[in-house]
Formats: sequence, C-alpha cells, structure tokens
Amino acid sequence: MSVAAGGSVFGRTIVGVGAVVAVAFGFLAAAAGYWGVIEGPRLSRAPDNPAVAVAARSAERGRIYDRGGTVLAWTEWDPAGRPYRLYADRAISHPVGYASARFGSAELERAYEAELVGAASDDPLADLFAKFRRPALQPVDLVTTLSLPLQRAAVRALGNDRGAVVALDPRTGDVLVLASTPTYDASAVADPRTAAAAFGRLRNDPEQPLLPRATLGRYTPGSVFKIVTAIAGFGAGVLEPDTTFPELPRAIREGLPVDGFRIREHPGVPARPLDFLTATEVSSNVYYALVGLALGPDRLLDWATRLGFGRRLPFDLPTAVSQVTGGSGPMAGFRDAVELASAAYGQGETFVTPLQMALVAACVANEGRLVAPRLVRERVTSEGRRIPSPVTELGQILSPDAARAIGEAMVRAVNGRLGRQFTSGAQVPGVTVAGKSGTAELDAGAPHSWFIGFLPAEDPELVVAVVVERGGRGAERAAPIAGTLFRTYLELRGR
Repeated sequence: MSVAAGGSVFGRTIVGVGAVVAVAFGFLAAAAGYWGVIEGPRLSRAPDNPAVAVAARSAERGRIYDRGGTVLAWTEWDPAGRPYRLYADRAISHPVGYASARFGSAELERAYEAELVGAASDDPLADLFAKFRRPALQPVDLVTTLSLPLQRAAVRALGNDRGAVVALDPRTGDVLVLASTPTYDASAVADPRTAAAAFGRLRNDPEQPLLPRATLGRYTPGSVFKIVTAIAGFGAGVLEPDTTFPELPRAIREGLPVDGFRIREHPGVPARPLDFLTATEVSSNVYYALVGLALGPDRLLDWATRLGFGRRLPFDLPTAVSQVTGGSGPMAGFRDAVELASAAYGQGETFVTPLQMALVAACVANEGRLVAPRLVRERVTSEGRRIPSPVTELGQILSPDAARAIGEAMVRAVNGRLGRQFTSGAQVPGVTVAGKSGTAELDAGAPHSWFIGFLPAEDPELVVAVVVERGGRGAERAAPIAGTLFRTYLELRGR
C-alpha cells in the first residue's frame, strides 16, 4: 500500500471517529437539555427529590384552604421546635392527606409538597438553577376546589359504611367533594408525639382507613355503567331514543340466550318492546346486553376509552385505572360474547373508580363535553401573587343532542313512575334531578350500592357519584346519600 493510500485510510478513520464522537456529544447534550430543561421542573417538584425531602422535614408548610377560604391544613410547632401539621377535620383526611416527618406524606400534601415547603417556584429557570445554590424557602398556599361543609355532609351521610362520594361542577371540573370512609385523624399521624401509634393502628386496621376510595377504590359498577354503554351506543350510531329490539319481550320473560348462557332480567321490568328511554328508566339488563352485543367489543372499548377508561385520569392525585374488561380474552380483551353482554350492564370484569363514574355523568350533564377534574383552584405565593390552575378541556365526546337524550332518560330514571322505585331518596322538591342507580352484584354477600346523577337537569351545575360497599340496592343507600348532597348543596347556595 502506498503512503498516499495509507494516509487516505487514516484520514477517513479520523473523520469517522470524529463523527461518532460528535453524534455522542450531541446525544448527551440533547439528553441533558431534555432532563434539565423539559423534565427539570417536574423532577424538581417530585416528592422524592432530595431537596424537597429535606425541606419537608424541617420547613413550615404553606396553608391549604377550601374554596370558601376556610383553613384545612396549617403548621404548628412542638416543644422541641419541630414543625408539624394540623388539620381542620377528619372529613378532609383523604383529599388533603397528611405530612409526617416519620411517615412521609400523602394526597395533596404529597402532590404539592415542593410548592408547600417552598422548594419549587413557578419560574422554571429558577428551578433549573436551584440545585446549584441553597434556595430561600418560600412556602406556597393552596386554595382547593373543595367545599368543607359539603365534604362534611358527604362523610356524615356515609356514616359507618365503607364507601365514597365525589361531587363536581361539570362545567369547570372543580371537585367540591372527594370523600372516602372510614376517615382517619391526619393530625395524629402528623404530630411527632403521636405519629408512631396512630400510623400503626391505621396500617393494621382491616377497614383500610388510609385507602382513598374515591380515587383508588375499584368497584363493580352495576347499572350505573349503563350510561357508559348509552354514550357508546349513541356515539356509534347504534342507539336512538326510540330504539328497540324484537327479542325483548320473550328475553325479558325467559332470559336472553348468549352462547349457551341466559342473561336474566331483574324483577319489575315489563315484558314488552322497550325503547331506550323506558329501558333506562326501568334499568333493563337485557336491553343493555343487546346494546352491548350490537356495539361489539371494539366500539364499546373505544367509547369507554374516550371517557377515561384504561388509563390514569388527569388529576392532581393518583387515580386507579378503570376497566371495561380484564383484557385476557380473544374478543378485544373480552373472553366471549357473554362477558361483553354482561359488561354492557356493568357486571363481568368491569371495575371503576367513583371519580371515573362522576366524569361519565359529567359528560352527559355538560352536553357531551368532558372537562378534566381539578382539586386545586389556585396557588398563592408568599408575596400574595395568585396562580390559577387552568380548566382543561378533554374534548367533545358526544354530540349535544345525544347527551340530552341520555339526560332525559336519566331524568325519567329518577322521576318517572317506574324509575322512582330504583332511585327513591334522590329526588329534590322543586328541582329536577337526573340520575341512575346501580346494584352491583358480587360473588357473595350484599351488592355494592351506586348512584350517579346531576342537578338541575335543565342546566346542570353539580354532579354526584356515590358508592357504598355492600350497601345493598342502589335505592337503599346510594340514592338517598346523593339526595342529601343535592339538598345540602342547594341550601349552601341559598336556594
């Protein structure tokens, strides 16, 4: 090989190595930029960020308020000079959570820990360079969307039962109530002098008082899921207000045969060709099984996904994932047509959170438009500057006409001659309530009691979802609790 040829090969090698090094440095620079600039603000606010964790153990935290200005959480100091939290009421233990030097934090106290202890700001550039200096802690206050009087009313109505209540404004997504029972004493968990004993009792309690059932509890929905199926049916063009099925009279009397299995109707459903409005009023399982079969697995799942099923909801707090099917079968996750038909009326392997079902009702109440739920209305800096949380539109899920048709059926389910027997207690004198009760049958024992609904039906401003574990029929526990919340809300509004 000549010297010239060797030099050429050597030159090409140098150029190749240089190119590889340049690409590697480019990749590192891009990664540094992504994690430092794009993801930096989120990471700086993470509760497990060391700077946040250190500040959380020693700093005075910002206050947390309800929507009316009542203080829900504030900082006190023990005789040793250590800060700890006090909370206004056991009723707010689940949405607000606790902050403990020994056991960490939960719920809002955890989700907004960096802001509450002043380890993060609303200035991304300041957050980016905060790691290179010791920041001056400037705690931020939180103004929540919660209504303490309404939250208390929900917890009182649930009483000694295990369950949850969600109440929200469908127009803005503001969550007025996020109640779970049993509650617990968050102040005892936060106080260093009582934390160990209090947390030990809660952790070993079989009633699971630390579980935020409204957001992380998953339940068989029973007939309240029929509103999901109705949304899918209208959205996919399978349903109209006058839709009926020729199989109905006989199937109501004898059961609907599906792959060798008979789906039975519950008592009280008239054996005649029901249309959509009447089938919803009387909560016909057979009618909705036929709607589910007409939809097929793909379309039912598609429309449920648009409502938030199958993923964590966009919310200030962690949420469990609601599901239509367990996903182990060959029919888009359904095992067979029997599971599909059963899911369409809320049985099978369908599991939901109360927050998810509140959003389903909110979609109908808001003429098909879905707004993300929010728990924090604004943050208030130490200088008094107010930083509002945005109202986040999730999209027009359903046409207004279709939403109004479903809403009309929900009005009949609460106020109709036949529907009232399934929703007794949800009615409010002088105001039209729309809703749907549910009795979620389980393998053994009493069923879960459900209700979802809104008022006033003509111009909705409050949506309520209620579940009572092992509470019996929807009319027995959940519907009266919803009625109590509706009446309390109107009283607080001076109406």
